[in-house]
Amino acid sequence: MLARQMLFCRLPDAERNLIVYGRQEKERKNGKLAGKFYRKINNIRLSRKLVILYVFCVLLPLIATDSVLLYIVRNNQQIKQFHAMENAASAMQYSLTNSIEYAAAMARQIYTNEYIERYLNTEYEDVLAYVAAYQDFVKTTLLRGAGMDSMLITMYADNPTIINGGSFSRLSAIEDTGWYRTFTESGQDTMLYFYYDNEKFPAVESKRRILFLKKLDFYGRSNGDKILKIELDYGNIVRSMVKLGYEFPVYVCQGDRVLLANDGRGGSNQNFDRFTLKDKVGVSREMTLYNCELQIYILETETDVLKGIRDNIPLVALLLFTNTLLPWKLMKVLNRSLTVRIERLSRVFDNVGDEELSRIDEISGNDEIGRLMENYNRMAVRTNGLIQTVYKNRIREQEMDIARQNAELLALHSQINPHFLFNALESIRMHCILRNEPEMAGMVEKLAVMERQNVDWSEDTVEIGKEMEFVEAYLSLQKYRFGDRLSYKLDVDEGCLNIRIPKLTVVTFVENACIHGIEKKAAPGWIFVRIYKEERKGLYGNVSMEVEDTGNGMDEGERQEMLGLMKNASIDRLKEKGRVGIVNACLRLKMVTDNRVEFALESEKGVGTIVQIRIPHEA
Repeated sequence: MLARQMLFCRLPDAERNLIVYGRQEKERKNGKLAGKFYRKINNIRLSRKLVILYVFCVLLPLIATDSVLLYIVRNNQQIKQFHAMENAASAMQYSLTNSIEYAAAMARQIYTNEYIERYLNTEYEDVLAYVAAYQDFVKTTLLRGAGMDSMLITMYADNPTIINGGSFSRLSAIEDTGWYRTFTESGQDTMLYFYYDNEKFPAVESKRRILFLKKLDFYGRSNGDKILKIELDYGNIVRSMVKLGYEFPVYVCQGDRVLLANDGRGGSNQNFDRFTLKDKVGVSREMTLYNCELQIYILETETDVLKGIRDNIPLVALLLFTNTLLPWKLMKVLNRSLTVRIERLSRVFDNVGDEELSRIDEISGNDEIGRLMENYNRMAVRTNGLIQTVYKNRIREQEMDIARQNAELLALHSQINPHFLFNALESIRMHCILRNEPEMAGMVEKLAVMERQNVDWSEDTVEIGKEMEFVEAYLSLQKYRFGDRLSYKLDVDEGCLNIRIPKLTVVTFVENACIHGIEKKAAPGWIFVRIYKEERKGLYGNVSMEVEDTGNGMDEGERQEMLGLMKNASIDRLKEKGRVGIVNACLRLKMVTDNRVEFALESEKGVGTIVQIRIPHEA
């Protein structure tokens, strides 16, 4: 360090100034970066700062260390498992080879036995001579000894004087069997053969078989072909395989056939299964036994990670203490200093909706949070003085809004009364002029029903059942006028009869269908009124009210204009001429449903019009 200072002092002034300037510039840039970082931190909410502190001081270190630990443990377990699977494969190869080699050793003894060769080649005079020779052969105990109970030895010769039975048989008895054809077609002198015997020849139960086959041609073939068949006990080999107690599933396969397995699947009386678990093979080994290619598959099992963790308890305890307990202590101190006071401040702010702001009685600390509490108390004192004035003014404004809405509603009511009265009287007048018939009493009765409903404005809403009585009276009155030109049908679900809607809404659209639909069309027409509940979605459903006529209809331009008038109904629209009743009804529907009513309008010129009104209803 001293040498560097001496070298710096020997430099010319210009170079020293340049170096100093470079250092200052670097410090200034570092200061700017630090300032930006602090400003970003200051803009983060305090609760998020605690989350960041927890994530970077507790969670991420814990995840990192635990991940490393679990990786080490799992890797060790996998290595141990792999060595165990290798040992299991070697043990299985040795066990299977040992079982087959025992049969092969017996076959080699028979192969070179001159006595057996003479026995098979001798032509016997009759059955008695063969039986006597067989008994002499059995007395030699050549085919008896340790391990012979797990094998069945049969020798076949091209000698017609041999009687089939015991350990000897004529070659002609097996010429049609599958295993014999496979052996002869292979061209091999010795072969290990696994197969499922379902040929019923001889008549025995179908089962899996393991055969060790060998041609007896040590002394030549001058006296015909001779074959040795040693059948190993399949069940005994499987039991020996299970007794080895491998902790892994072990499969011995030939191609895709499962020949042997230690999981107990597939009894000896069932055909060989297909091997479909190659994706789970941990260790595989190829082996060839007497021209039979076999594969040994050892399947992986789930590694015992918990066992590995238990073996490393001291390391796990140290990591938990370092990554959990120490940060927890720090977070507890921060919680007492920060979050407890912030929670107290938050509870005060929760009462902001009251008429008067509460004050914080206990203020602790002189940090930013303590000063925030003091400032809040000062704000609460000033705000409480303003609330008395502002709150009362707000109440007066709300009262004025309510009065204005009531006045607008009364104005709507006042427009409806003469509207229907004049239309009804016009219908009576037209009837008198055109019919000149004494049916006035019936018409006046219908008119009385309409007027009673029209005049009574004690309530703005009415049950749908009452509204439909008014619709029925109105259409009956129009029926006097139009005669056969008008037919109608009312269809209301019983569940809708007690639902309340704005008064005279349905009849307004029925009247519109009569005047603008049926009246303008010379041909007879229909009016259909349908009211039903739609399928419920959540707590609320919709009530659908449809008014359909087969009258004159509208073109697309008129339909769009009419639909816009319905959706945009307002007080200002009522001041305009035309469609006053429709605008009035739509406006009242929007007011009582908090603007949640839905309007739909379909029409075709010369065909008819259908109006659909959907209002929400609590299900």
